[in-house]
Amino acid sequence: MNVFRTAVILVALASLTAGPALAQTSPPSTQPPPTQQPPPKPTAKPEEPIGYKETVVVSASKTEQQLVNAPATMSVIGPRALEVAPSNNYADLLRSVPGVNITQISARDINITSRSATSSLATSQLAVLDGRTLYQDFFGFVMWDFMPSNTNEIKQIEIIRGPASAVWGANALSGVINVITKTPREMEGTSLLMGAGSFGKQYCGVNPLANGPCVVANKAAKNGALIYGNITHAQVINDKWAYKLSVGTYQSDAFARPTGLIRGNTTGTPYPTYKNTGTSQPKVDLRFDYDGTEGQRWTFSGGHAGTDGIMHSGIGPFDIKPGTTFSYGKINYSKGALRVQAFMNALEGDATNLVAVDTAGVPITLDFNTKTFDLELSNTKVAGRNVITYGGNVRYNQFDLSLATLENQRKEGGIYVQDDILMGERARLVLGARVDKFTSIETPVVSPRVALLLKPNADSTIRLSYNRAFRSPSAINNNLNTVVTNPIPLGLFNPAFGATVFRVPTAAVGNPNLKEERMTAFELGYSATIDNRVTISAAYYYTKWADQIFFTQTGEYGPFSPPPGWPAVLNPAWAALYTGLATGRPVRFPTQFTYLNLGEVNNQGVELGVDASLNSTTSAYVNYSYQRDPDPNFALSELNLAPNNRFSMGMNYSGPRMFGSASVAYAGEAFWQDVLDARYVGTTPAQTTINGSFGAKWSGGRYITTIKVVNLTNRQIMQHVFADVSRRQVMAELRVNLTK
Repeated sequence: MNVFRTAVILVALASLTAGPALAQTSPPSTQPPPTQQPPPKPTAKPEEPIGYKETVVVSASKTEQQLVNAPATMSVIGPRALEVAPSNNYADLLRSVPGVNITQISARDINITSRSATSSLATSQLAVLDGRTLYQDFFGFVMWDFMPSNTNEIKQIEIIRGPASAVWGANALSGVINVITKTPREMEGTSLLMGAGSFGKQYCGVNPLANGPCVVANKAAKNGALIYGNITHAQVINDKWAYKLSVGTYQSDAFARPTGLIRGNTTGTPYPTYKNTGTSQPKVDLRFDYDGTEGQRWTFSGGHAGTDGIMHSGIGPFDIKPGTTFSYGKINYSKGALRVQAFMNALEGDATNLVAVDTAGVPITLDFNTKTFDLELSNTKVAGRNVITYGGNVRYNQFDLSLATLENQRKEGGIYVQDDILMGERARLVLGARVDKFTSIETPVVSPRVALLLKPNADSTIRLSYNRAFRSPSAINNNLNTVVTNPIPLGLFNPAFGATVFRVPTAAVGNPNLKEERMTAFELGYSATIDNRVTISAAYYYTKWADQIFFTQTGEYGPFSPPPGWPAVLNPAWAALYTGLATGRPVRFPTQFTYLNLGEVNNQGVELGVDASLNSTTSAYVNYSYQRDPDPNFALSELNLAPNNRFSMGMNYSGPRMFGSASVAYAGEAFWQDVLDARYVGTTPAQTTINGSFGAKWSGGRYITTIKVVNLTNRQIMQHVFADVSRRQVMAELRVNLTK
């Protein structure tokens, strides 16, 4: 890691100075004002507003509304939780959300899916930053690398659990995660963040899933390290203009790789060995805000970031090379509820597969150069008892992909409308639908939404809802074209072949005839606030996933049909491999993998959560989620299986001088089959992690020091059967408010 380069950047920018502060002006809300609470008794000690009932979200309908009135199940991670979080890692931040399954497979590779098993390349969860998508259309996944490296820049994180295509369009199949950052006026001043840490030691000579010490007297592997830093300068120039500049970096060594045989696998396959890598993620962002007359606001923003490290896929891990870059530019205009947004995302880089090689023994490479252009409009109008939200977008993608050369562009567009009908003080009916058309899909896709909200009182809601969402096939899904091989040393069967290696070829191809994936969801939910201090949420859901896209084996070499080029004299050896006579276990080699739409999958589950503000400084939460094993109308072995049970609880404290947090999270056993072939199928055991943080504020808050710990007990954690092994992470962090 280039620690010197990081330090130079941070110190050079620390010389920036801040301008005068101006109060924030909030955009007008389309919702009625909240019910007034009675003033506290004169003898009571005044407390800070708790704000649960006042929490305003925009993700559910793309318009402002109170969380309790949202027509979808939502969770919000607010400023207090972000301030005391034990990690800056988005995977760790989101583990406290019920119903959300998360896998961190390498130091940089994070995958998130709501209400369904995630995977080595999660494709169904949309992630957006201030309304700009981070979903990579060419492969159908989210690069979390390009979220802000400094959580102090984040205002709140809104999580929709369940289909959301009715307003968000394609790829919001299982939910949406919308990260909303602070404006320059909300962050006025200059702040510096520096952090460094190390990983717990990984013991060798033992399967890491045993969660135990090394059985033999071996030295532990070398500790890994991480370092991160950020400097942000925000200045209010005058009553019209304000800007924010943020420069940061996150660098991590590689996690340890597992050893031994793959857990829960009957083929006796060992974990593949390859040179693992960490990640380096420099970032710079610049934003200008212009507040015009009559409530008009313009926002101009742009940024540039780099990344490298391991990205996992169905054909094995790719090592994204240094020099891979992501750039964006965005313009926003708003006036009242009217919002117009245009953005451009550009991703360019290359990656080398660490396991799969071609027929010449050369590693498979993926070179990618993609651009996305998007224009979007939304608005809300109030007409009597109707709150009508409407909008749409058009998008244009350019692709230059070495593994999928048959498509170089894709166009899409959609329009939506939603009517929130106020049926009195006790009931609301939400009716909405969106229509999308893709050049890669033959017919338009309709995504309807119906939600009946019954309100026993102003502070509680019973929600009955129906939603349908979809995911479009990616360019790789449609056009992948490569060959991967498995080596067989022929000298093992006949010494006359010496060191000759025969490579059994397997074609990996796309499918241009894929349909869009569709999810239909029925939900019964309840949410309430009690005394403006406690939020209770409960939800039961039933989903039907149709035409889900799987990367699956479609052929196999038989005992009497060896691959082309196999020496005829060794045909008996090939049959012995197939039957298991040669190795004691049958060894099978696929002829082809491709993407297919496979039938229907039914899922159901329950989510329960309680968030409580105990007083003005202390809050606590507890939640539980149950996901039943899915019920497909095809082979269950084609599916990953999420943990049936997940549980988390924690407490946060934020006082005048001290602050901290403590949490525990449990996830049950999971099953994985989504990497390569049946030799790499396996399970991960139930896992429990304990996290915590402790910090102090000095010199009136000018200096803030924090110790953060993830996986306090140093258990060996694998979040996917092919994943790296994560151990305890201890981080020391310093924040300096340079303008105080």
